[in-house]
Amino acid sequence: MCSSKTRNHQRTIDMDQPVAQINGRPVLQPTCNRLERRNSLKKASPPPFSSPKPPALAARAKLSPSPPISPKPKSPVTRNEHPYSIEKVLSPPLMAKSRALPVNKSGKGGGNEGGVETSGSIAAARREEVANLQVLRKMRIAHYGRRTKSAKFEVKVDPLDSLGLPTISSTSAAKQEKRCNFITSNSDPIYVAYHDEEWGVPVHDDKILLELLVLTTAQVGSGWTVVLKRRRHFRDAFSGFDADMVAKFSERKIASISSDYGIELNQVRGAVENAKQILKIRQEFGSFDKYVWRYVNFKPISTQYKTCQKIPVKTSKSEAISKDLVKRGFRFVGPAVIHSFMQAAGLTNDHLINCPRHRQCSELAQKQQS
Repeated sequence: MCSSKTRNHQRTIDMDQPVAQINGRPVLQPTCNRLERRNSLKKASPPPFSSPKPPALAARAKLSPSPPISPKPKSPVTRNEHPYSIEKVLSPPLMAKSRALPVNKSGKGGGNEGGVETSGSIAAARREEVANLQVLRKMRIAHYGRRTKSAKFEVKVDPLDSLGLPTISSTSAAKQEKRCNFITSNSDPIYVAYHDEEWGVPVHDDKILLELLVLTTAQVGSGWTVVLKRRRHFRDAFSGFDADMVAKFSERKIASISSDYGIELNQVRGAVENAKQILKIRQEFGSFDKYVWRYVNFKPISTQYKTCQKIPVKTSKSEAISKDLVKRGFRFVGPAVIHSFMQAAGLTNDHLINCPRHRQCSELAQKQQS
């Protein structure tokens, strides 16, 4: 057994230097031997394979040795930088402008810390685009001027006023006084004259009422322009639309009128039959005028239409008149035909409110009542 002194001595030796046991006694050894022993345990790696070079290339390599090329260090990616950043997409001038943008003072933004804006960010590019649009808008305003809603109503002084040419005020007044929409620049003059002088004017003469009833029946399928051009032929064929004379037409007279004036045979027979029924209405109501106007209380219906599309084809009044006329034996008096007859005879004023004839027909109806 060893003493305590030898044990303490052995511990101090172990802490300082490597110790080997030889014949039961500790022997100090150098550290280099231990390192060599560790290195000797590692397997020797075989040399890398290299293809033999030609003697000419080997001699050239010995004469001009080139320094070794160091690999390029990878650029570290910061926390605010994205590998697909817009910096790779924007051109150099846009990148320079985006770096020169002011920094948001509030410090709040998409991914910016402490109010520092990342150069080439999407928000910076968007702000640059908005700024360019504002610059273009200011250039347009400076060139063309700012447009206001009241610009079209302003009356500008024009030196052409002295020549009597139409100005803004005169053209606006002409637009306000334009006719109904169905009167266009291509309308026939005879149709325009009928609109400006007769259509919508209250009629109280039995002869004119019978004429309008016959013309309204004849215009179905052909139009008012064709019928108005043949208006003189209708007057000659039906003896000036005298109901007493028309009611006495025989079958031979009806056939001759149809062949001589080119009027359909059914229309001639219908007109003769309607004249006979008018004579019966005279005996009951005194006149055809009183019979018709009692449906509107002897006062024209004044409508307030702004477009022709709003004007109906038939109304409840026309349906009531048509129903009663059919019961009395009238022919070709459907609701649509009777409504057209009411418009022509002035029982209803269907001129558009922006048409000057609307006001004129209303004033004429008030004078007749007074």
